[in-house]
Amino acid sequence: MKPGRGRRETGGAESEAMSITELGRTGGGPAPNGGTDLAVRAEGLMKTFGEHRAVDGIDLHVRPCEIFGILGPNGAGKTTMLRMLATLLKIDAGRAEIFGVDVAGNPHVIRQLVGVTGQYASVDENLTARENLWLFSRLQGIAAPRARRIGTELLGQFGLEEAADKPVAQFSGGMRRRLDLAASLITRPPLIFLDEPTTGLDPRTRGQMWDTIRSLVTDGCTVLLTTQYLDEADQLADRVAVIDHGRKVAEGTPDELKTAVGDSTLQLLLAEPGEVLAAVEVVRRVLGSDPVISPERGRLNVALDQADLAADVLIALRTAGVSISSVSVAKPSLDEVFLALTGHETDEHDETGTEENR
Repeated sequence: MKPGRGRRETGGAESEAMSITELGRTGGGPAPNGGTDLAVRAEGLMKTFGEHRAVDGIDLHVRPCEIFGILGPNGAGKTTMLRMLATLLKIDAGRAEIFGVDVAGNPHVIRQLVGVTGQYASVDENLTARENLWLFSRLQGIAAPRARRIGTELLGQFGLEEAADKPVAQFSGGMRRRLDLAASLITRPPLIFLDEPTTGLDPRTRGQMWDTIRSLVTDGCTVLLTTQYLDEADQLADRVAVIDHGRKVAEGTPDELKTAVGDSTLQLLLAEPGEVLAAVEVVRRVLGSDPVISPERGRLNVALDQADLAADVLIALRTAGVSISSVSVAKPSLDEVFLALTGHETDEHDETGTEENR
């Protein structure tokens, strides 16, 4: 069940039509965007499973009406962190607030303010899309006539009108993901948590999902999403926190993170992979810094403060007798940022022992 799907019927259509602002006030906390300048404030969050620390002292500050990306490999602690913020896991240490409301102290209020869409669709495959939305609305305490209207509106918003009366079992992965997201928006929460929203989707469907996520912010939502896809963070996020082994290793806009590893990246493929150590020594001598050794044999990524330094590196390599098979200079990508920050790519990670893989 998604957060917020347990509110009882409390008095008819008026309570069912509560605005987001009223929901915030009825819980005793400030209304969204009123009384706090942050949608999410987390300080020193920690979560331990047995002897494994899945989240290790992470701070997050998410502004209203932005897309904030949490980037990291499987098992890095992304899902665990999201589940703590959504009140689905107890916070072991640290403090978190949603629109100024304490997460640990006011879980029922938090569930009114947050919609969650996980990696796997939570809709009932035996029901139609329309029936699923009606059911989730009724579980929220919304009266039947209004539940039907909300379902119709959401089906239109997410392009599911033609499939509205088909069993979800017949839906593609992308359609199920859109329906699941629609269900999270029944009460129009101001904050949406998306946990790896495009995992397993084909490129075309991923692009459609990206458009849907952008539209949420246009409509006034704040989006906190986790992803292991660097291009997704680059395309969607206003700001990105890079986490690895439960710790935040960097934060900034995609452009700021790229700039942190140099204005340009010199990509070298050595003709002889066995010469990689000699090449590293040459780069260190010319630039005063070490290149990043890619897992692909014989490939080096060299951060350049100025693109014209590439010529100096190439001349020094040739003088040292290091043969180059191919060379290119490009703006750094988030892939290179992650590799430079962590020493490994996003798909290289020990996934054992984490809550995300249980």
